[in-house]
Amino acid sequence: MTKFLDFERPIAELESKIEELRHLANTDDLNIAKEVSSLQTSADRLLQQTYKNLTPWQKVQVARHPDRPKFFDYLEDLIEDFTPLAGDRAFANDNAIVGGLGFFMGNVVMVIGQQKGSDTESRLKHNFGMAKPEGYRKAIRLMELADRFGIPIVTFVDTAGAYPGIDAEERGQAEAIARCIETCLKVKVPLVSVIIGEGGSGGAIAIAAANTVLMLEHAVYSVISPEGCASILWRSATKASDAAEAQRLTAQDLLQFGVIDKIISEPIGAAHRYPKQVINHVKEALDQALKALLKKEYHKLVEHRRQKYLKIGNNLS
Repeated sequence: MTKFLDFERPIAELESKIEELRHLANTDDLNIAKEVSSLQTSADRLLQQTYKNLTPWQKVQVARHPDRPKFFDYLEDLIEDFTPLAGDRAFANDNAIVGGLGFFMGNVVMVIGQQKGSDTESRLKHNFGMAKPEGYRKAIRLMELADRFGIPIVTFVDTAGAYPGIDAEERGQAEAIARCIETCLKVKVPLVSVIIGEGGSGGAIAIAAANTVLMLEHAVYSVISPEGCASILWRSATKASDAAEAQRLTAQDLLQFGVIDKIISEPIGAAHRYPKQVINHVKEALDQALKALLKKEYHKLVEHRRQKYLKIGNNLS
């Protein structure tokens, strides 16, 4: 059953009434059938109007929806014969970042993604997608391995940010993120990143400094969470909606600024309602992006990436 967000309450009430009537309905009761049809039309219209006019804060809530497809959902549907590669060869294996080799549309790729988890057990196992230094060092190792063998890299971004704990800071969290960004910028193979949910802070850009950055329509991408921003600026997390508005963190804003390269559309009602459709949309966009990059000479991909990020500041206003 769909979990409704706060701003979806009017839709939830209509759908609840529709469900009640369907339970009461008799196949010969035309009056109830007509009422159900009328209410369904109203619910569909309201859903369409709501999702066409989402505020930035509402988009943040949609991006965080617990039923939104996670990295493992994309991995299962898009990547064949996936072989995970674990560990940073220095300290430990971090489960927040998962990576390995597999086939996408018949071509071998190195896939790296942030997994938030879909239930309590998996969320704890994957630390809610918030990686520690060993996670970023694992990503560095896998990207360098792909670079050595000329294998394209695909990353999936979905994190509130890097893990902020004391143990992570003691092991060099900031340095690990910086080195991961540096590795993204210097590998000579095609690198495509897909922002599927939250793209939070350095924890996201660590694996998203790509040749081509794709972003789902209702995903968000920002330097800090709206709550964190509000706590700094207004000393109150209750101002998160104002912060989200000011941050310009939506896909539409980021495309205008040149931070991302393409918006992948979501069906009316967003990815959590139609996960298979969204995954297929990602498949098509990813295939197009990789084919375009594979036509470029490898030694030109680094310069392409460098120029892309140098130009971003010129688009800001």
